[in-house]
Amino acid sequence: MVTRRLDGRVKLLLEELDQAYYSKAWHGTTLKGSLRGLRLKQVLWRPGKKRHNIWEIVLHCAYWKYAVRRRMTGEKQGSFPYKGSDWIELPEVLDTKNWHRTVSLLHDMHLLLRETVADLPPSKLEYVPVRAKVPNYITILGIASHDLYHTGQIQLIKKLMKK
Repeated sequence: MVTRRLDGRVKLLLEELDQAYYSKAWHGTTLKGSLRGLRLKQVLWRPGKKRHNIWEIVLHCAYWKYAVRRRMTGEKQGSFPYKGSDWIELPEVLDTKNWHRTVSLLHDMHLLLRETVADLPPSKLEYVPVRAKVPNYITILGIASHDLYHTGQIQLIKKLMKK
């Protein structure tokens, strides 16, 4: 295995992605940490009519990690394992096995995004992909913020369940 030295900016972006998703972070709970120990009943609970449940939020986060990676690589749409975009419909069978598949999908999408960022030449950090309005580095920071935003939602839903 060849180890290459990462550009300092790329390294910082990877640290931001990981702190939001699964690394020890100064801000507390990460997205992956917010899902630890949840049961099927909890991930399907809705705080109100037409409000998202935790399972839907996790699918949404997985989709956007995929979409950001696709935007940077130029990969065509249609390779996400579920139909739709943004807010993905839940699988037909709502069981523990499919919940664990969704959590695994989120993790896989994070690792693929991370790999894409690690392979990004420093010159591509400022590049604005077709149909994007901001450079790659802003999009990468944005997806880390997206994870944190939805982590907060999940934590709030868990607190509301207890009331």
